[in-house]
Amino acid sequence: MTVAQAKLVPPDDSRLSLASVGLVDWRLGEVEPIPSGEVSDLLAQAGGMDVLVYVHGFKQTFETAALDAARLSEGIKFHGRTMVFSWPSKAGFFDYAYDRDSAMWSRDDFERVLHSFVATPGASRIHVVAHSMGTMLALESLRQLHVEYGDTVANRIGGVVFAAPDIDMDVFSSAIKRIGPLAQRITVISATNDRALALSGRLAGGMTRVGAAEKATIEALGVRVIDASESGWGIINHDLFLSNAEVQRVIRRSIDTGAA
Repeated sequence: MTVAQAKLVPPDDSRLSLASVGLVDWRLGEVEPIPSGEVSDLLAQAGGMDVLVYVHGFKQTFETAALDAARLSEGIKFHGRTMVFSWPSKAGFFDYAYDRDSAMWSRDDFERVLHSFVATPGASRIHVVAHSMGTMLALESLRQLHVEYGDTVANRIGGVVFAAPDIDMDVFSSAIKRIGPLAQRITVISATNDRALALSGRLAGGMTRVGAAEKATIEALGVRVIDASESGWGIINHDLFLSNAEVQRVIRRSIDTGAA
């Protein structure tokens, strides 16, 4: 695992800029590795501020994941530090199986990141927003964290948002039962018309993914659910956490209060 600080350049939002009409976006400037390679050294730069950790989904490069983290942080007006956990996606449309295995392979490293937050004295709360396939490794890492620290770990975790989770309902249910009070921190953003998850479900043998399930079905597992089925006007409706203002307000509330 490589720990680094990425410098991102925001769009020029002056009245005459291309960004003002949506033609220019954030861009990645430079990436500076942390010499020690330790997450705790990166946290020291946060100065006790809350940290938002974004975990990307299927078919993402490091650059696109970093840019999405910046867009998310800007969209919800997050006032702390923003971190992206970039697992090694192959970033190809036909590489779903590769990415799924790669995400699960990355669980130990994400658990290491979470452990650094819990073990670092003076560190503030961590908020997690995981998208699509990234929810699978985030949930598994949270489960391992709970195994190690028990219920007290919930005091260091703020809002946990699973946006369009690409995970089997039975796997999700099993993990939720094993993480104690951490489950009360979770908000699921679902959409029954998420066509990316419809395809994922077919690839998984016809099993509905959590992010495309009916709201009542997910709520029965004991987590909060926001049904965004009516919020999307696109063809795919898989990235509403980045494109829809109301969904972003839900994420903001989850971070502020731990509830939707």
